[in-house]
Amino acid sequence: MAISRRTASVQPSVTLAISAKAKQMKAEGRNVISLSAGEPDFDTPEHIKEAAVRALKDGFTKYTPATGIPELKEAVCEKFFRDNGLEYKPSQVIVNCGAKHSIYLAIQALVEEGDEVVVPVPYWVSYPEQVKLAGGRPVFARPDEELKLTPESLKEALSPRTKAVILNSPCNPSGVVYTEEELGALGKVLADAGVWVISDEIYEKLVYDGQKHLSVASVVPELKERTIVVNGVSKAYAMTGWRIGYAAGPEEVISAMGKVQSQETSNPNSIAQAAALAALRGPQDCVNEMVGAFDERRRYVVGRLKAMPGVSCPVPQGAFYVFPDVSELGKDSVELCNWMLEELEVACVPGAGFGMEGRIRISYAAGMEALKEAMDRLEEGFRKLREGG
Repeated sequence: MAISRRTASVQPSVTLAISAKAKQMKAEGRNVISLSAGEPDFDTPEHIKEAAVRALKDGFTKYTPATGIPELKEAVCEKFFRDNGLEYKPSQVIVNCGAKHSIYLAIQALVEEGDEVVVPVPYWVSYPEQVKLAGGRPVFARPDEELKLTPESLKEALSPRTKAVILNSPCNPSGVVYTEEELGALGKVLADAGVWVISDEIYEKLVYDGQKHLSVASVVPELKERTIVVNGVSKAYAMTGWRIGYAAGPEEVISAMGKVQSQETSNPNSIAQAAALAALRGPQDCVNEMVGAFDERRRYVVGRLKAMPGVSCPVPQGAFYVFPDVSELGKDSVELCNWMLEELEVACVPGAGFGMEGRIRISYAAGMEALKEAMDRLEEGFRKLREGG
């Protein structure tokens, strides 16, 4: 069988692979606690589900415009203006099959064969693979001690072949949130370089400790015309399976993304679009409740991990992950996660998949009972591991 070189170069998603293995072990009757998946454990809020039911009963089951229904595009424009101070027209907005799809389309629209795309480390596992699928070359920018991209590191990664830079705040997997000052400093470098920016802001609503999410396109206004802002409903509204993401940016790029989408998937699911409309325009109390629960879990998990010998755990300020340093436990991250799954029946994701060996990603998007049991297992297991057991 002749598989294309481009496809052969792409690595499978390590997060989905771990989650699938954990589910298989559960199906076999093993008591696996999965802290690997990047999705809220909450159900989709009732008013959103009711909107979907109404759409189904009303027969809203046909094709829609390929880039999304006009009402949803308007709601996205309202959201960007209300939450981010960014003004867009509906023609500058595209609705996609998840934020992952939005990023893929932006890369396809911008990147030529051989172009470089700067990907800050640690990165979401799909960024470099999507760049490869477009024929581009991911260039990795190393972080500082706080796991943040600095202007100096960014400058070192840029070259005459750089087409775009991907920014992610709040960050998956580290949970870091960039401040206005930090975004301003990065934005100046980006503006001077004249490169495109793909700003992944899917975890925007999930911030803690008084942090405020800011978009680089609003902090550095001169970047707005070279920035594709990506967001969606999956994380904030517990709608991962509904597969609705969206992006906004210069009309020329959004139009190009729309052409690819029209030939690739056609429209996003019609009923899911109706549900997303209800999410964006409906009550937001559900988001605040989920953030409060995530915050409680975050504090608990960080506290437990910090007390474990051999584990160093920075406090995340956003998303729903911790990214502890486990290098003192004597195994590389892939080996450690396999050991944890087989011996402790706790599923986490190796840091190697995010470009950082010696760390693991633990999701606290799980119930407190499951988190307490998982931390008990890790504490006992890590203790035995350090003792050579």
